[in-house]
Amino acid sequence: MTIPVPPQPKIYHIVHLDKLHAILSTGALLCDREIIRRDPTGTTIGMGKIKLRRLSLQLNSRKGLMVGDCVPFYFCPRSVMLYMFHKDNHEEIDYHGGQESIVHLVADLHQTVQWANTNNKRWVFTLSNAGAFYFEDRADLSQLNEINWDAIQTTYWSGCRDAKQAEFLIEEQFPWTLVERIGVYSNEQQLQVNSIIGNVNHCPTVQTMRNWYY
Repeated sequence: MTIPVPPQPKIYHIVHLDKLHAILSTGALLCDREIIRRDPTGTTIGMGKIKLRRLSLQLNSRKGLMVGDCVPFYFCPRSVMLYMFHKDNHEEIDYHGGQESIVHLVADLHQTVQWANTNNKRWVFTLSNAGAFYFEDRADLSQLNEINWDAIQTTYWSGCRDAKQAEFLIEEQFPWTLVERIGVYSNEQQLQVNSIIGNVNHCPTVQTMRNWYY
């Protein structure tokens, strides 16, 4: 049975919890190009070589917009990239701190698209990993059915790794006020995150979501 498009899809951005200070200071998550330019404080996660590649990867459905000009999200928690942080055995990964300090910032897809359209920010979604040399992208929500939602929601993705890494990309920045929920590894990280965001006007719910991790 093929899983249909969820009625209210959620999108997930993973970040080291010590990056929250910089995000709150800016009031937004920033794209890789802006992060390189501003060099904010906090631990950078990901694969440096692929981040650089994304700066020159063109999005076909938004001419002139590069992948690295966008803030990236997955359509699920417990991503392939998080697994790579957990295993820490890939030679191109620059971060070696494991998964415990990685937090999931969760937002609603439709609310995000509405904000983007209102604020003249372009957005797309991809059918696979936007850091790969080849991927397809779309700029029409009526085409969400082209995403492999079975792969998105599966726990065992060895046969559908690329499809599970489908992304939502929003141009330049993503406002903190659209973050509706934060998922963390354990109660320890929950306390840490609450202490960081406790004094800001917009304070999303922070929940220990161990099943979002490996």
